[in-house]
Amino acid sequence: MVRAQPQGKPHLITGVLLSLTVGLLWLVIPHPLTGLVISLVPIAILFALSQTFWLVSLFIVFSFFRIHEVIPMLYPLKIPLLLSAGALASLLWHTTISQSLKLYWHPSFRWLFLFWGLVIIGVVFAANKGVAINMFKGTYWKIMIMTLAVAWLITSDKQLSRFSLLMVLAGLLVGCVAIYNSVNGIGLVEGSRVTIGRDFGSMLGDPNDLALVLMFPLGFSISLATTASIHSGLRLLSAATSALLFVAIIATQSRGGLLGALAVCAVFAWRMIPSKTVLIIVGIVAALALFAAAGISDRASGGAAEQGIDASAMGRLYAWEAAFKMALDNPIFGVGLNNFYFNYFFYSSHWDGLNHAVHSTWFGVLAETGFVGLIVFIGFCVSLIRTSRRTIAVLAKLTTPPPYLLATALATYSGLIGTIVSGTFLTQGFNWPIYILAGLTISASHIASQIEKPHKPNCN
Repeated sequence: MVRAQPQGKPHLITGVLLSLTVGLLWLVIPHPLTGLVISLVPIAILFALSQTFWLVSLFIVFSFFRIHEVIPMLYPLKIPLLLSAGALASLLWHTTISQSLKLYWHPSFRWLFLFWGLVIIGVVFAANKGVAINMFKGTYWKIMIMTLAVAWLITSDKQLSRFSLLMVLAGLLVGCVAIYNSVNGIGLVEGSRVTIGRDFGSMLGDPNDLALVLMFPLGFSISLATTASIHSGLRLLSAATSALLFVAIIATQSRGGLLGALAVCAVFAWRMIPSKTVLIIVGIVAALALFAAAGISDRASGGAAEQGIDASAMGRLYAWEAAFKMALDNPIFGVGLNNFYFNYFFYSSHWDGLNHAVHSTWFGVLAETGFVGLIVFIGFCVSLIRTSRRTIAVLAKLTTPPPYLLATALATYSGLIGTIVSGTFLTQGFNWPIYILAGLTISASHIASQIEKPHKPNCN
């Protein structure tokens, strides 16, 4: 643990830094408006320092759910950039100067830091260093910082409730826009697959990436809806959001998204349905119904009209073969972060004139971090699942477990299972979901361990 310093010293340092900042700003820009800006600076700094949780949470929401692209009118405001500046400055202050942010170690960090180390070294030895460096400095380092921020910053059931509610509301917003686009034929791929912001190059312009974003809040909405001790209004909102997310995922016609959504539901069904035989039968019927409702057989790629193994499946097989060859050539560090796409030509046995994405978490990690990286990544996932299961087991022993802690533990566990299952078809090794789930899993485990200690018998 890091001890908090006496309050006087941080305040003195704050005053000195503010005075220097004000003086330098006036020297650089001696304009009347500078006075207005200077007067607002202390308020902005105080807000950032006192609202670190909200800055971090909102930055994650905007970065992962791409809210500024879902609502294009927000795009010019550069909200993610502003939130990142405030969040990072606040985290730096609370960890190095005021030391009010309590740092702790968790066994899962061992796997996580080892994987990050391999990724960073892999950037240095990447086949295309420019691409790897751009990916790292553009996105991945923020994911690393925010993973630790979530793990160390969320320390109470109340904060978990706020974060979970943000996930549900963000999922509701993206789901509503996706359904609106589907109904009105906006940005459809292959004539039927829904997207968001495809006309201006949004990440959500790919149906598989949109399905991934929609799948993530599903675990939170189902968990909140099925936790009895949570307020009935929030449970009703969460239930409605769950149904809406399912409809939106179906509209993407993403096989990985549907598999992930089914896996998330299966976790909760396993806990709620006593008869496992009934559960299996219901699961099979539900899976067939969902795939029929999604109209995957009518897709232009991967549909029933294609003979034998469809083009979509063959494309994935070619990509996975290329990933394996990349790992064979670079077994320790792989071809480097975000380098699969740019190296596809050199390793594919079937060149159709275009580079292709790997469309697999496991083969993506294998190609870009090598065999060593894949082993460490799998160890990281296993560690998270064990941690999540232990947290649920600890809470099950309590007479009245904190409701949002229990809901978060179930949501992260189902999310991890959904990520692992959907990882067959969706590329998630270097995207936000697995890392947000990691931070929440570790945070929930830490909070549960603090609750568990008073309940342990005294052996002295």
